[in-house]
Amino acid sequence: MGETYYPKRGLTRADVTYIYTGDIEGTGSVAYLISYMPAPAPVVGFERFEGSIGGHDGSCVLRHIGDQDAGSVTARLEVVPGLGTGGLTALRGEAELRISGHAENGYELVLDYDLD
Repeated sequence: MGETYYPKRGLTRADVTYIYTGDIEGTGSVAYLISYMPAPAPVVGFERFEGSIGGHDGSCVLRHIGDQDAGSVTARLEVVPGLGTGGLTALRGEAELRISGHAENGYELVLDYDLD
């Protein structure tokens, strides 16, 4: 296998689709802006999730704010207030994400949320 290309500095955009299973069931479409530099570099994105959370169907928007380097990503995800629909209209919450390396079976995401 060849080496993964990792630029020394710059900015790129990535459109990513996530599939969620478990207490969170559905799909999310994210538009990321990813910066690159020798030190950990900022990543920001907005994700539109459609599906169910805790048995409540609807959609919501998650804001991703984090840092990445050639081998890992750390990010904080926050529900954007006022952008939920259906059973997720009143959703509030946040999650911490830590990814290191590649995982064939995905990554764990624990969303601490409230629907009141």
